[in-house]
Amino acid sequence: MQVERRSRRAGRVLLVDAAGRVLLFRGSDPRNPGVQYWFTPGGGLDDGETTAQAAARELYEETGLAVPLAELGPAVHSEVALFSFDGVAYRQEQDFYLVRVPAWHVDTSGFDEVERQWVHGHHWWGVPELRDTAEMIYPADLVAVLDGAGVGRC
Repeated sequence: MQVERRSRRAGRVLLVDAAGRVLLFRGSDPRNPGVQYWFTPGGGLDDGETTAQAAARELYEETGLAVPLAELGPAVHSEVALFSFDGVAYRQEQDFYLVRVPAWHVDTSGFDEVERQWVHGHHWWGVPELRDTAEMIYPADLVAVLDGAGVGRC
């Protein structure tokens, strides 16, 4: 069976509350539903979008939080992620944007059908909790990314 390969760009958000906790979603791959992992809000670019525009749009769709593009600021981290989802092997160039909120009640009513089926929950993670967990977290170096963005010292 030949695997489809796809390159894409994505905008992602490090959504951090006043307690210094970052929001992560728990999901799984339809081809391997027993393996669950945690990841930041965000996703692929629509035609003509920048990574910042995609990050802001995806944040609203996935959490209900509308953040004006001007408030995103520059990307705090960029990387290339290699992963598969539903039989497609992705090479994803992604930029991460830091968004701070006093608190936020996550509203997932904007999820699309795939998200409704394969995103199983969310959790606000403290940096000490991230350091100690055996859970699969993406990006794998999230603690270092948060530290580099000034969050790890919270």
